Amino acid sequence: MPRKPRPEKRAPKTIYTVYSPEYFGYKEIGTTWAENPEQVVGRTIWVSLYTLTGDFSKQYLLIRFKIVRVKDAVAETVFYGHEYGREFVRSLVRRGSSRVDMIMNLVTKDGFHLRVQSTAFTLKRIGKHSWKAKMIRKVMKNVLEKAAKELTLAQLAQEMVLGKTASDIYQEAKKITVLRHVGVIKSKVLKIPDWVYSGEKPEVEVEAEEVPAEQQESEIPAG
Repeated sequence: MPRKPRPEKRAPKTIYTVYSPEYFGYKEIGTTWAENPEQVVGRTIWVSLYTLTGDFSKQYLLIRFKIVRVKDAVAETVFYGHEYGREFVRSLVRRGSSRVDMIMNLVTKDGFHLRVQSTAFTLKRIGKHSWKAKMIRKVMKNVLEKAAKELTLAQLAQEMVLGKTASDIYQEAKKITVLRHVGVIKSKVLKIPDWVYSGEKPEVEVEAEEVPAEQQESEIPAG
């Protein structure tokens, strides 16, 4: 009886240590196994803001990083999005109040495309198609577009995650109605510029591509 051919020996897997970007402290956030570095690039990892800052009150906010380069056994990442935990969002909903959402596409100063959702919770109920709701969405749109035009992804990511963008929206939107909470509750990077993978930042600023008007915003039902 002929012997069965022995399976080819696979290369041993290496453990790679994943680090957050420098603008999030360049901290160790996890490990991943792979046979070669090429398999590592493109993987993503979620961590809480608490892991990066040590502030337990920020445990509800999750940040996603994407591996874009591997040097030796170190996997380097970029910000790839964030979101509020579902339970935390649910805790913000109150009877007799309203939720106003805005979803829009942005292009940062250094050429990253991303989709962002900002949300405002009012103290008293307002109609989702009322002039107040429309004005709040207009404020969100203006603040986010201005920030994306002036900031790199690194700067915008920090401002969204640490609350600066939400604070800017709140300061303008509170003139329209009384608000209980404003937050940029979710973001996702849609396109990463090619220069990021090589690590060679372009000398000239990347011009932002215009997002088609029909993709600029979309309403989602108020909760």
